[in-house]
Amino acid sequence: MTKRPPTGPTKHRRSPGAPRLGPRPLPLHVAIQVMTWMSSRAALPSLTSGLQLWRPELEGQVRELAAALAEVEPEVFARAVDDLARRRLADFARGVGAYHRHPATRARVAPNCLWSEGSTRLLDYGDKGLGGAPVLVVPSLINRPYILDLADDRSLLRFLAGAGFRPLLVDWGTPDVQERSFSLGDYIAGRLESALAVARRLGGGAVDVVGYCMGGLLAVALAARRPKDVRSLATLAAPWDFHAAGMAKATLLRTAAPHLRDLVRVLGTLPVDLIQALFASLDPYATIKKFRGFARMDPAHQSARRFVVLEDWLNDGVPLAGPAAMECLIGWYVENQPALGTWRVAGEPVIAGKVRAPTLVVVPERDRIVPPASAQALAAAIPGAQCRVVPAGHVGMVAGSSAAKVLYHPLADWLGRTAA
Repeated sequence: MTKRPPTGPTKHRRSPGAPRLGPRPLPLHVAIQVMTWMSSRAALPSLTSGLQLWRPELEGQVRELAAALAEVEPEVFARAVDDLARRRLADFARGVGAYHRHPATRARVAPNCLWSEGSTRLLDYGDKGLGGAPVLVVPSLINRPYILDLADDRSLLRFLAGAGFRPLLVDWGTPDVQERSFSLGDYIAGRLESALAVARRLGGGAVDVVGYCMGGLLAVALAARRPKDVRSLATLAAPWDFHAAGMAKATLLRTAAPHLRDLVRVLGTLPVDLIQALFASLDPYATIKKFRGFARMDPAHQSARRFVVLEDWLNDGVPLAGPAAMECLIGWYVENQPALGTWRVAGEPVIAGKVRAPTLVVVPERDRIVPPASAQALAAAIPGAQCRVVPAGHVGMVAGSSAAKVLYHPLADWLGRTAA
Protein backbone atom coordinates (compact mmCIF):
# COMPACT_ATOMS: atom_id res chain seq x y z
CA MET A 1 0.00 0.00 0.00
CA THR A 2 1.43 3.36 -1.01
CA LYS A 3 2.31 5.69 1.84
CA ARG A 4 2.26 9.44 1.45
CA PRO A 5 4.97 11.51 3.11
CA PRO A 6 4.00 13.55 6.15
CA THR A 7 2.88 17.05 5.32
CA GLY A 8 3.20 20.37 7.07
CA PRO A 9 0.41 22.51 8.55
CA THR A 10 -2.69 23.06 6.47
CA LYS A 11 -5.75 25.21 6.98
CA HIS A 12 -9.27 23.85 7.46
CA ARG A 13 -11.38 26.55 5.84
CA ARG A 14 -14.57 26.56 3.80
CA SER A 15 -13.86 28.30 0.50
CA PRO A 16 -15.48 31.77 0.31
CA GLY A 17 -18.59 31.59 -1.84
CA ALA A 18 -18.71 27.78 -1.80
CA PRO A 19 -22.31 26.58 -1.48
CA ARG A 20 -23.29 25.00 1.80
CA LEU A 21 -24.64 21.48 1.63
CA GLY A 22 -26.99 21.42 4.57
CA PRO A 23 -29.16 20.60 6.16
CA ARG A 24 -28.62 17.25 4.49
CA PRO A 25 -30.56 15.73 2.91
CA LEU A 26 -32.56 18.91 2.34
CA PRO A 27 -35.31 17.29 0.20
CA LEU A 28 -36.05 14.88 3.06
CA HIS A 29 -36.53 17.69 5.59
CA VAL A 30 -38.83 19.55 3.22
CA ALA A 31 -40.78 16.36 2.44
CA ILE A 32 -41.30 15.64 6.15
CA GLN A 33 -42.99 19.01 6.59
CA VAL A 34 -45.13 18.70 3.48
CA MET A 35 -46.23 15.18 4.42
CA THR A 36 -47.05 16.33 7.95
CA TRP A 37 -49.17 19.11 6.47
CA MET A 38 -50.98 16.77 4.07
CA SER A 39 -51.56 14.06 6.67
CA SER A 40 -52.88 16.64 9.15
CA ARG A 41 -55.40 17.80 6.58
CA ALA A 42 -56.38 14.24 5.78
CA ALA A 43 -56.85 13.39 9.46
CA LEU A 44 -59.34 16.19 10.18
CA PRO A 45 -62.48 14.25 9.14
CA SER A 46 -61.55 11.29 11.34
CA LEU A 47 -61.78 13.46 14.46
CA THR A 48 -65.56 13.53 14.17
CA SER A 49 -66.16 10.27 12.29
CA GLY A 50 -65.75 7.89 15.24
CA LEU A 51 -63.01 5.87 13.54
CA GLN A 52 -60.99 3.61 15.85
CA LEU A 53 -57.63 5.03 16.89
CA TRP A 54 -54.48 3.22 15.93
CA ARG A 55 -52.95 4.52 19.19
CA PRO A 56 -55.57 3.87 21.88
CA GLU A 57 -53.44 5.61 24.53
CA LEU A 58 -54.30 8.93 22.86
CA GLU A 59 -58.06 8.43 23.13
CA GLY A 60 -58.49 10.96 25.95
CA GLN A 61 -56.61 13.69 24.13
CA VAL A 62 -58.51 13.00 20.90
CA ARG A 63 -61.85 13.32 22.71
CA GLU A 64 -60.81 16.67 24.16
CA LEU A 65 -59.70 17.88 20.74
CA ALA A 66 -62.90 16.68 19.08
CA ALA A 67 -64.97 18.51 21.71
CA ALA A 68 -63.03 21.72 21.11
CA LEU A 69 -63.36 21.38 17.34
CA ALA A 70 -67.12 20.98 17.66
CA GLU A 71 -67.23 24.69 18.49
CA VAL A 72 -65.35 25.65 15.32
CA GLU A 73 -66.42 25.63 11.70
CA PRO A 74 -64.51 22.83 9.87
CA GLU A 75 -63.50 25.18 7.05
CA VAL A 76 -62.13 27.72 9.52
CA PHE A 77 -60.06 25.12 11.32
CA ALA A 78 -58.77 23.67 8.03
CA ARG A 79 -57.60 27.13 6.97
CA ALA A 80 -55.88 27.57 10.34
CA VAL A 81 -54.04 24.27 9.83
CA ASP A 82 -52.95 25.38 6.37
CA ASP A 83 -51.80 28.78 7.66
CA LEU A 84 -49.74 27.20 10.45
CA ALA A 85 -48.15 24.68 8.08
CA ARG A 86 -47.25 27.43 5.61
CA ARG A 87 -45.73 29.59 8.35
CA ARG A 88 -43.64 26.73 9.65
CA LEU A 89 -42.41 25.83 6.17
CA ALA A 90 -41.62 29.49 5.48
CA ASP A 91 -39.73 29.81 8.77
CA PHE A 92 -37.69 26.73 7.89
CA ALA A 93 -36.92 28.14 4.43
CA ARG A 94 -35.83 31.46 5.97
CA GLY A 95 -33.58 29.60 8.42
CA VAL A 96 -31.96 27.58 5.66
CA GLY A 97 -31.50 30.71 3.56
CA ALA A 98 -29.93 32.59 6.47
CA TYR A 99 -27.59 29.67 7.08
CA HIS A 100 -26.49 29.53 3.45
CA ARG A 101 -25.86 33.29 3.36
CA HIS A 102 -24.04 33.53 6.69
CA PRO A 103 -20.39 34.57 6.28
CA ALA A 104 -19.04 32.51 9.19
CA THR A 105 -16.33 29.98 8.38
CA ARG A 106 -14.12 27.76 10.48
CA ALA A 107 -10.52 28.88 10.02
CA ARG A 108 -8.12 26.66 11.90
CA VAL A 109 -4.48 25.82 11.25
CA ALA A 110 -4.16 22.06 11.36
CA PRO A 111 -1.03 20.60 12.96
CA ASN A 112 1.70 18.63 11.26
CA CYS A 113 0.98 15.23 9.82
CA LEU A 114 3.29 12.66 11.43
CA TRP A 115 2.29 9.70 9.32
CA SER A 116 -0.11 8.85 6.51
CA GLU A 117 -1.29 5.83 4.58
CA GLY A 118 -3.89 6.05 1.87
CA SER A 119 -6.45 8.59 3.03
CA THR A 120 -5.56 8.19 6.71
CA ARG A 121 -3.33 10.71 8.50
CA LEU A 122 -2.01 11.08 12.05
CA LEU A 123 -2.08 14.74 13.12
CA ASP A 124 0.11 15.99 15.97
CA TYR A 125 -1.75 18.47 18.23
CA GLY A 126 0.88 18.43 20.95
CA ASP A 127 3.38 21.09 21.93
CA LYS A 128 6.61 19.20 21.35
CA GLY A 129 8.44 21.53 23.70
CA LEU A 130 6.42 20.22 26.63
CA GLY A 131 7.33 16.59 25.96
CA GLY A 132 3.84 15.40 26.90
CA ALA A 133 2.72 11.78 26.82
CA PRO A 134 1.05 10.82 23.51
CA VAL A 135 -2.73 10.36 23.56
CA LEU A 136 -4.09 8.60 20.49
CA VAL A 137 -7.52 10.06 19.67
CA VAL A 138 -9.83 7.94 17.51
CA PRO A 139 -12.88 9.64 15.93
CA SER A 140 -15.77 8.18 13.95
CA LEU A 141 -15.31 6.96 10.40
CA ILE A 142 -18.36 8.87 9.13
CA ASN A 143 -17.70 12.37 10.46
CA ARG A 144 -14.81 14.76 10.01
CA PRO A 145 -12.61 14.69 13.10
CA TYR A 146 -12.46 18.47 13.51
CA ILE A 147 -15.47 18.36 15.84
CA LEU A 148 -12.73 17.76 18.43
CA ASP A 149 -11.07 21.05 17.39
CA LEU A 150 -14.02 23.18 16.36
CA ALA A 151 -12.95 26.58 17.73
CA ASP A 152 -10.53 28.17 20.17
CA ASP A 153 -12.89 27.63 23.10
CA ARG A 154 -14.37 24.37 21.78
CA SER A 155 -11.34 22.14 21.25
CA LEU A 156 -10.76 18.99 23.26
CA LEU A 157 -7.48 18.40 21.43
CA ARG A 158 -5.96 21.80 22.13
CA PHE A 159 -7.18 21.68 25.73
CA LEU A 160 -5.38 18.37 26.27
CA ALA A 161 -2.27 19.83 24.63
CA GLY A 162 -2.44 22.78 27.01
CA ALA A 163 -2.76 20.36 29.91
CA GLY A 164 0.61 18.83 29.00
CA PHE A 165 -0.44 15.90 26.81
CA ARG A 166 0.45 15.25 23.18
CA PRO A 167 -2.83 14.49 21.37
CA LEU A 168 -2.39 12.55 18.14
CA LEU A 169 -5.56 12.62 16.05
CA VAL A 170 -6.44 9.91 13.56
CA ASP A 171 -7.95 11.61 10.51
CA TRP A 172 -9.51 8.82 8.43
CA GLY A 173 -10.11 10.99 5.38
CA THR A 174 -12.49 10.03 2.57
CA PRO A 175 -12.25 6.47 1.23
CA ASP A 176 -10.36 6.32 -2.05
CA VAL A 177 -11.01 3.69 -4.70
CA GLN A 178 -9.02 1.02 -2.89
CA GLU A 179 -10.40 1.90 0.55
CA ARG A 180 -13.98 1.46 -0.62
CA SER A 181 -13.39 -2.27 -0.15
CA PHE A 182 -12.25 -1.83 3.47
CA SER A 183 -13.84 -3.73 6.32
CA LEU A 184 -13.69 -2.57 9.92
CA GLY A 185 -10.81 -4.99 10.30
CA ASP A 186 -8.85 -3.15 7.62
CA TYR A 187 -9.27 0.08 9.55
CA ILE A 188 -8.53 -1.39 12.99
CA ALA A 189 -5.93 -4.11 12.37
CA GLY A 190 -4.40 -2.06 9.55
CA ARG A 191 -4.57 1.71 9.84
CA LEU A 192 -5.31 2.10 13.55
CA GLU A 193 -2.66 -0.35 14.72
CA SER A 194 -0.12 1.38 12.47
CA ALA A 195 -1.04 4.74 14.02
CA LEU A 196 -0.69 3.17 17.49
CA ALA A 197 2.79 1.98 16.57
CA VAL A 198 3.78 5.53 15.61
CA ALA A 199 2.40 6.89 18.88
CA ARG A 200 4.17 4.17 20.84
CA ARG A 201 7.52 5.03 19.27
CA LEU A 202 7.04 8.71 20.12
CA GLY A 203 6.23 7.98 23.75
CA GLY A 204 8.63 5.10 24.21
CA GLY A 205 5.94 2.82 25.61
CA ALA A 206 2.25 2.10 25.97
CA VAL A 207 -0.14 4.88 24.88
CA ASP A 208 -3.34 6.41 26.26
CA VAL A 209 -6.23 5.99 23.79
CA VAL A 210 -9.42 8.07 23.57
CA GLY A 211 -12.27 7.09 21.24
CA TYR A 212 -15.31 9.23 20.39
CA CYS A 213 -18.65 7.79 19.21
CA MET A 214 -18.00 5.06 16.61
CA GLY A 215 -14.31 5.62 17.26
CA GLY A 216 -14.90 4.35 20.78
CA LEU A 217 -15.74 0.89 19.45
CA LEU A 218 -12.65 0.94 17.27
CA ALA A 219 -10.61 1.95 20.32
CA VAL A 220 -12.07 -0.91 22.38
CA ALA A 221 -11.08 -3.36 19.66
CA LEU A 222 -7.59 -1.84 19.60
CA ALA A 223 -7.21 -2.15 23.38
CA ALA A 224 -8.43 -5.75 23.33
CA ARG A 225 -6.07 -6.70 20.50
CA ARG A 226 -3.01 -4.78 21.76
CA PRO A 227 -3.21 -4.86 25.57
CA LYS A 228 0.53 -4.25 26.03
CA ASP A 229 0.46 -1.14 23.85
CA VAL A 230 -2.60 0.59 25.36
CA ARG A 231 -1.91 2.12 28.78
CA SER A 232 -5.40 3.54 29.37
CA LEU A 233 -8.67 3.72 27.44
CA ALA A 234 -11.36 6.40 27.48
CA THR A 235 -14.53 6.11 25.41
CA LEU A 236 -16.78 9.11 24.80
CA ALA A 237 -20.42 8.44 23.84
CA ALA A 238 -19.47 5.04 22.43
CA PRO A 239 -22.26 2.50 21.80
CA TRP A 240 -21.86 -1.13 22.78
CA ASP A 241 -25.22 -2.83 23.35
CA PHE A 242 -27.19 -1.83 20.26
CA HIS A 243 -30.40 -3.43 21.55
CA ALA A 244 -30.30 -1.82 24.99
CA ALA A 245 -32.86 0.83 24.03
CA GLY A 246 -35.19 -1.51 22.10
CA MET A 247 -35.37 -3.31 18.77
CA ALA A 248 -37.04 -0.70 16.55
CA LYS A 249 -33.89 0.25 14.61
CA ALA A 250 -32.78 -3.36 14.37
CA THR A 251 -36.15 -4.41 12.93
CA LEU A 252 -36.13 -1.59 10.38
CA LEU A 253 -32.57 -2.29 9.25
CA ARG A 254 -33.20 -6.04 9.05
CA THR A 255 -36.06 -5.34 6.64
CA ALA A 256 -34.00 -2.89 4.59
CA ALA A 257 -30.79 -4.95 4.62
CA PRO A 258 -31.12 -6.60 1.17
CA HIS A 259 -31.78 -3.22 -0.49
CA LEU A 260 -28.96 -1.52 1.40
CA ARG A 261 -26.57 -4.27 0.32
CA ASP A 262 -27.56 -3.78 -3.32
CA LEU A 263 -27.11 -0.01 -3.04
CA VAL A 264 -23.72 -0.28 -1.35
CA ARG A 265 -22.59 -2.87 -3.90
CA VAL A 266 -23.38 -0.49 -6.77
CA LEU A 267 -21.97 2.68 -5.17
CA GLY A 268 -19.06 1.13 -3.29
CA THR A 269 -19.90 3.17 -0.17
CA LEU A 270 -22.77 4.11 2.10
CA PRO A 271 -23.41 7.69 0.84
CA VAL A 272 -23.35 10.67 3.18
CA ASP A 273 -26.95 11.67 2.46
CA LEU A 274 -28.18 8.19 3.33
CA ILE A 275 -26.19 8.24 6.57
CA GLN A 276 -27.70 11.65 7.35
CA ALA A 277 -31.18 10.32 6.59
CA LEU A 278 -30.65 7.45 9.03
CA PHE A 279 -29.65 9.92 11.75
CA ALA A 280 -32.64 12.12 10.91
CA SER A 281 -34.96 9.16 11.47
CA LEU A 282 -34.03 9.24 15.17
CA ASP A 283 -35.91 12.55 15.50
CA PRO A 284 -37.40 13.64 12.16
CA TYR A 285 -38.40 17.10 13.41
CA ALA A 286 -35.19 18.05 15.25
CA THR A 287 -33.49 19.64 12.22
CA ILE A 288 -36.70 21.38 11.18
CA LYS A 289 -37.15 22.98 14.61
CA LYS A 290 -33.48 23.90 14.72
CA PHE A 291 -33.58 25.88 11.47
CA ARG A 292 -36.89 27.53 12.31
CA GLY A 293 -35.19 28.74 15.48
CA PHE A 294 -32.15 29.92 13.53
CA ALA A 295 -34.44 32.08 11.37
CA ARG A 296 -35.17 34.14 14.49
CA MET A 297 -31.52 34.54 15.53
CA ASP A 298 -29.56 37.75 15.15
CA PRO A 299 -27.00 36.76 12.48
CA ALA A 300 -24.40 39.03 14.08
CA HIS A 301 -24.63 37.30 17.45
CA GLN A 302 -21.94 34.81 18.50
CA SER A 303 -24.59 32.11 18.95
CA ALA A 304 -25.48 32.38 15.25
CA ARG A 305 -21.86 32.01 14.21
CA ARG A 306 -21.47 28.95 16.43
CA PHE A 307 -24.64 27.46 14.96
CA VAL A 308 -23.27 27.90 11.44
CA VAL A 309 -19.83 26.45 12.19
CA LEU A 310 -21.32 23.42 13.94
CA GLU A 311 -23.89 22.93 11.20
CA ASP A 312 -21.11 23.04 8.59
CA TRP A 313 -19.44 20.15 10.42
CA LEU A 314 -22.68 18.18 10.70
CA ASN A 315 -23.15 18.38 6.94
CA ASP A 316 -19.51 17.71 6.09
CA GLY A 317 -19.83 13.96 6.47
CA VAL A 318 -17.77 11.14 5.00
CA PRO A 319 -19.13 8.14 3.06
CA LEU A 320 -18.46 4.79 4.70
CA ALA A 321 -16.65 2.02 2.84
CA GLY A 322 -19.12 -0.62 1.69
CA PRO A 323 -18.00 -3.69 3.71
CA ALA A 324 -17.49 -1.58 6.84
CA ALA A 325 -20.95 -0.06 6.38
CA MET A 326 -22.63 -3.46 6.26
CA GLU A 327 -20.70 -4.61 9.33
CA CYS A 328 -22.02 -1.59 11.22
CA LEU A 329 -25.62 -1.70 9.99
CA ILE A 330 -26.10 -5.45 10.15
CA GLY A 331 -23.38 -6.75 12.46
CA TRP A 332 -23.81 -4.01 15.06
CA TYR A 333 -27.36 -2.70 14.84
CA VAL A 334 -29.21 -5.84 13.71
CA GLU A 335 -27.13 -8.67 15.21
CA ASN A 336 -25.73 -6.74 18.22
CA GLN A 337 -22.38 -8.44 17.77
CA PRO A 338 -20.29 -6.25 20.13
CA ALA A 339 -22.49 -6.93 23.16
CA LEU A 340 -22.80 -10.63 22.32
CA GLY A 341 -19.06 -11.09 21.82
CA THR A 342 -19.47 -12.21 18.21
CA TRP A 343 -17.91 -9.16 16.54
CA ARG A 344 -14.65 -10.25 14.90
CA VAL A 345 -11.75 -8.13 13.69
CA ALA A 346 -9.16 -9.79 11.45
CA GLY A 347 -10.56 -13.16 12.51
CA GLU A 348 -10.36 -12.50 16.26
CA PRO A 349 -13.41 -11.86 18.45
CA VAL A 350 -13.53 -8.47 20.15
CA ILE A 351 -14.25 -9.23 23.80
CA ALA A 352 -14.59 -6.18 26.02
CA GLY A 353 -13.77 -8.33 29.03
CA LYS A 354 -10.26 -8.77 27.65
CA VAL A 355 -9.48 -5.06 28.00
CA ARG A 356 -7.01 -4.78 30.88
CA ALA A 357 -6.17 -1.09 30.64
CA PRO A 358 -7.76 1.32 33.14
CA THR A 359 -10.92 2.46 31.39
CA LEU A 360 -13.18 5.50 31.59
CA VAL A 361 -16.58 5.34 29.90
CA VAL A 362 -18.16 8.79 29.48
CA VAL A 363 -21.91 8.73 28.86
CA PRO A 364 -23.89 11.86 27.84
CA GLU A 365 -27.25 11.57 29.55
CA ARG A 366 -29.08 13.53 26.81
CA ASP A 367 -27.61 11.56 23.91
CA ARG A 368 -30.17 10.91 21.15
CA ILE A 369 -27.66 9.20 18.84
CA VAL A 370 -26.18 6.70 21.30
CA PRO A 371 -28.75 5.79 23.97
CA PRO A 372 -27.13 6.06 27.43
CA ALA A 373 -27.99 2.44 28.19
CA SER A 374 -26.01 1.34 25.13
CA ALA A 375 -22.89 3.16 26.30
CA GLN A 376 -23.29 2.13 29.94
CA ALA A 377 -23.27 -1.49 28.81
CA LEU A 378 -19.65 -1.00 27.78
CA ALA A 379 -18.68 0.07 31.28
CA ALA A 380 -20.34 -3.07 32.63
CA ALA A 381 -18.48 -5.26 30.12
CA ILE A 382 -14.93 -3.99 30.86
CA PRO A 383 -13.49 -5.16 34.20
CA GLY A 384 -13.01 -2.28 36.60
CA ALA A 385 -14.20 0.38 34.14
CA GLN A 386 -15.28 3.71 35.59
CA CYS A 387 -18.54 5.12 34.20
CA ARG A 388 -19.11 8.87 34.24
CA VAL A 389 -22.56 10.16 33.21
CA VAL A 390 -22.46 13.83 32.19
CA PRO A 391 -25.27 16.39 31.64
CA ALA A 392 -24.81 16.88 27.91
CA GLY A 393 -25.77 15.61 24.49
CA HIS A 394 -23.78 13.57 21.99
CA VAL A 395 -22.16 16.57 20.25
CA GLY A 396 -22.53 19.10 23.03
CA MET A 397 -20.32 16.98 25.27
CA VAL A 398 -17.31 17.57 23.01
CA ALA A 399 -18.15 20.94 21.41
CA GLY A 400 -20.85 22.63 23.49
CA SER A 401 -20.71 25.59 25.87
CA SER A 402 -20.27 23.27 28.88
CA ALA A 403 -17.78 20.89 27.22
CA ALA A 404 -14.80 22.13 29.22
CA LYS A 405 -16.64 21.56 32.49
CA VAL A 406 -18.30 18.24 31.76
CA LEU A 407 -15.55 16.60 29.68
CA TYR A 408 -12.26 18.42 29.08
CA HIS A 409 -11.21 18.95 32.71
CA PRO A 410 -12.43 15.55 34.03
CA LEU A 411 -10.81 13.67 31.14
CA ALA A 412 -7.48 15.46 31.55
CA ASP A 413 -7.55 14.80 35.30
CA TRP A 414 -8.30 11.11 34.74
CA LEU A 415 -5.57 10.72 32.14
CA GLY A 416 -3.13 12.40 34.50
CA ARG A 417 -3.99 10.04 37.34
CA THR A 418 -3.68 6.91 35.21
CA ALA A 419 -0.28 8.10 33.94
CA ALA A 420 1.05 8.72 37.45
